[in-house]
Amino acid sequence: MDFSIVNIIQAMLAPGLMISACGLLLLGINNKYSLVVNRIRQLTDEERKLTKYPRVEPLHPDEQHRLESITLQIEKFAFRVTLVKNAVFSYSIAVAFFILSSLMIGLKYQVAAEWVSDLAVILFLAGMISVFIGVLFAAREIRKGHQIVKIEISNI
Repeated sequence: MDFSIVNIIQAMLAPGLMISACGLLLLGINNKYSLVVNRIRQLTDEERKLTKYPRVEPLHPDEQHRLESITLQIEKFAFRVTLVKNAVFSYSIAVAFFILSSLMIGLKYQVAAEWVSDLAVILFLAGMISVFIGVLFAAREIRKGHQIVKIEISNI
């Protein structure tokens, strides 16, 4: 088989498109990570203000209710951060698989071994599975976010 450099580059670009797609997913999920971390900081700041010592008088029932809500929300936000971290990790692993897949495709044109083609396909599929796992983590994080909104609304 005689392949031109154009054919080789075209074949290597297929995983490159998935790398770009993962980049977009990473950009979005990193933004979400920042928002979640900032909300945790806001809640812990509010919690510190409510529990500031020395306190002369006990908390008003409304303040006590707010403190309980903050504690519950912080727990759920901490879990959301873990989900976002797992999504970022999955997307990052997918990028690594796609890069390796692209390299194997390029190597296939230099080495006449069938196992290189098989490895390229396996790496590409592993990358797609990693993207899927990341999407599952992101979807679960969205569901958890909705639960936190319900808690916040119940305090109004």
